[in-house]
Amino acid sequence: MYELMIIVFVVGYAFITIEHTIKVDKAAIALITGVLCWTIFVFGKEKIVDLNKVKDYAATEFSNIYPDEIIKTSEKVDKSKIEIIQHYVTEVQLFEILTEISSILFFLMGAMTIVEIIDLHGGFRVVTDRIKTTSKLKLFWILGIISFFFSALLDNLTTSIIMVSLTRKFIVDKNDRWFFLGMIIIAANAGGAWSPIGDVTTTMLWIGKQITTYEVVTKLLIPSMVCLIVPLIIMSPKVKGKFERPDKDFMVTSHHTSKRQRNIVFFSGVSCLLFVPIFKSITHFPPFMGMMLSLGFLWLLTDLLHRKDDKEDREHFSAYHALEKMDVPTLLFFLGILLAVGSLQAAGQLNQMAVFLDNNIGTDTSNGVYSIGLIIGLLSAIIDNVPLVAAAIGMYPLEMTGFFQEDGLFWQFLAYCAGTGGSALIIGSAAGVAIMGLEKIPFFWYMKKISLYAVIGYICGAATYILQTMILYS
Repeated sequence: MYELMIIVFVVGYAFITIEHTIKVDKAAIALITGVLCWTIFVFGKEKIVDLNKVKDYAATEFSNIYPDEIIKTSEKVDKSKIEIIQHYVTEVQLFEILTEISSILFFLMGAMTIVEIIDLHGGFRVVTDRIKTTSKLKLFWILGIISFFFSALLDNLTTSIIMVSLTRKFIVDKNDRWFFLGMIIIAANAGGAWSPIGDVTTTMLWIGKQITTYEVVTKLLIPSMVCLIVPLIIMSPKVKGKFERPDKDFMVTSHHTSKRQRNIVFFSGVSCLLFVPIFKSITHFPPFMGMMLSLGFLWLLTDLLHRKDDKEDREHFSAYHALEKMDVPTLLFFLGILLAVGSLQAAGQLNQMAVFLDNNIGTDTSNGVYSIGLIIGLLSAIIDNVPLVAAAIGMYPLEMTGFFQEDGLFWQFLAYCAGTGGSALIIGSAAGVAIMGLEKIPFFWYMKKISLYAVIGYICGAATYILQTMILYS
């Protein structure tokens, strides 16, 4: 059963990576994989879980159910062992994992709803209306920089969806637009790596207290910028000519918002997102609490803004409509995949992997930490960075000192590598998968036209982080 869990996990991921070929949504595969892994774990619990590891827990939690002598030495120990482990797996380990997953999902749900509310009000015109150039090269750099900072403020998935909409209006030629979007994938992932709310993996590390807001911003901003700027410079000679300016009202729908309303909702929404890490630092609540507070405030604000509108407009601009537009399949995908990784964490496979890496590479030196971080980053391009970071969190517990302490070298470098390494392949990040689905960009087109630039940027950014660390802490 122990090995079967790994097989199911690997097979599930193989199908996720070819979802566009088999035409099955990855959320369905992830949910099946996650629940199957836990089901196999439960059926094989007696052979997988060591009673000695849960004896202290059992002695405390089951003292009213099983006498101490049954838990420890009774002839009925076999029956008691099964019942204790059953409860431990299904009521303790599963719910511990589910608590962590729920924090991430509620956080993402709130963030995605806030962004949808801003989009419904045309709030992003506050930015797009200021783009005056007709040069493709200037637009290339502008969109790259906007994507970089939008991703840090919002998240790379949402940013990529917004930028697809914008590039369609500015760039008509399909191949030119794909090239722009390839750069935007690199920019969105680089921008998400240095912000606690910019990438799901960085958010996971932040929620898990492996990193803090101030440290991740100050230590990863420059490496992430290098990860973007180097590809931008190399790719620029391929971007030539002019484009025709779009109609200034291209983002206006049949439901009109005034300039004042757009500005209010845009700046309020962005302020709400920026408020989340501040609220966490002050209260020490999980980040989803701050996100729910921000969503509630923006919800109240937009209801007040439209309280005198007719019923149709109120419904269009309401949070209810934003929730209907939210990308629920993406949330379910994260649920399934985090459940699957959580099962491997609970059953012990991830700890076994950690031992393997320690034995073959080692984490007792900075070189070993850098090597493991780089490997995880490149692996995230092949599968997905979410399970890899979840696996790393499960493999390496927080320590009081050293590379694995809060804001330690390992966690910071992992945040960078996992956030940016997925750009090497279009299926390696949420931003890439979203753009691939929306624009139907072929896997091998991206590999041929964009992957090399992404890898160069990734390596240059990693080298910048290592050099920065050597200079600051040598």
